[in-house]
Amino acid sequence: MSNLIKNFARPDKAEEVVTFGSLDASTQELLKAAFAVRQHAYVPYSGFKVGAAFRAIPSNQIFTGCNVENAAFTPCSCAERTALTKAVSEGAREFSVGAVVAYQEDVFTPPCGVCRQFIREFATVDIPIYIGQALDHRLETKEDPFHPDDPILSTSIFNLLPSSFHTYRK
Repeated sequence: MSNLIKNFARPDKAEEVVTFGSLDASTQELLKAAFAVRQHAYVPYSGFKVGAAFRAIPSNQIFTGCNVENAAFTPCSCAERTALTKAVSEGAREFSVGAVVAYQEDVFTPPCGVCRQFIREFATVDIPIYIGQALDHRLETKEDPFHPDDPILSTSIFNLLPSSFHTYRK
């Protein structure tokens, strides 16, 4: 009977908090892209801006998205789904890594449950997800969006959504 769970999503890596400066240049670029696109968020109701970026395979192209709210709330689009939908509309179907940037004091903001499932749709393997805090005051002072000692949550889609639903297409 254990064969019924053998294909469940199991994380390849443990979650950990690392520093921005310890990340490779490619991952830093992804987080900066998520920070930049966050500035375009349309959030007249909540004021809560989110940016996301995903790197496509094999092109290495970065696709970004921000959240877009609606007065009716239900048709709102999260940043993660915006980025992935943009990528799919341009032909990308596989991703090597993702980044999400938002700001809540003293806590990281991971993707919502719907976005976790949406990311999982395009993750046949456990892809890393990096989550950073956006400090908007750095824009005003023209600082870099991230400093080397800034904390970044290094996690993965299978950590965020273990034993997740997937069709396991061959």
